[in-house]
Amino acid sequence: MFANLGTLLRYRGLIQSLVARELKARYRGSVLGFVWSFVNPLLLLSVYSFVFTTVMRNDNAQTRPYAVFMFCGLLPWTWFAASLTESASSLISGGNLIKKVLFPAEVLPIVSVLSNMVHFVLGLIILAGFMIGFRHLPNPAALVWFPVVVAVQLIFTLGLALALSALSVHFRDIRDLLANVLTLWFFATPIIYPYFMPTVERFLWLFRLNPFYHLAVSYQETLFFGQFGHARSLLLLGALSIVLFLAAYWLFDRLRDSFAEVV
Repeated sequence: MFANLGTLLRYRGLIQSLVARELKARYRGSVLGFVWSFVNPLLLLSVYSFVFTTVMRNDNAQTRPYAVFMFCGLLPWTWFAASLTESASSLISGGNLIKKVLFPAEVLPIVSVLSNMVHFVLGLIILAGFMIGFRHLPNPAALVWFPVVVAVQLIFTLGLALALSALSVHFRDIRDLLANVLTLWFFATPIIYPYFMPTVERFLWLFRLNPFYHLAVSYQETLFFGQFGHARSLLLLGALSIVLFLAAYWLFDRLRDSFAEVV
């Protein structure tokens, strides 16, 4: 397993090429093309802001401006959910590639995660624009932790992506089940509501079992509240994410030989 894991560094050029191809293919034939990478998060932000500031008004003074608060959690969630959804079908849709003897199958779910990470980074530009517009700039002292939060999410997402892609080849129902799980997971995470609301604090022990709870809170603290008190939980999640990634890669490696037969 570790020998195959070490060879991933040799395929970094292939991964970069496939990520670029994925980004180009996503908007091929559209009028706006790659501009959709900026338009999509802007539209998403506009819809959620309208719903939760006009239709279902949020009057919590600590989360104002609400559009900025919500987007601090919604943007990384979009990266996470899209990565898992695409990874679950990456081996099946890339069946022609993995039937080639020398092609590393694990590259496909990794490309799904990294291409969506690019959209996450581009979405940060939209978030920065809203922060400037609302004059709600992050605290540089807390912002130092931001790269750590992104790194933990990347490792955590890669681990789940590898496991889901491998299992989905043999259990096709996983892809259908995943959409429902992600919907439940989204509402079980303090993204559209603050993590310090009474209901969350009452069941805090249950919320802490949710890995993305720690990521959402970390993003909100570093980008919105300007104070970071979640370091211990984030680092613990980082350690568990490394274990998850290694376990997922071991599972992927064990099932590797059966992929070409099934797809």
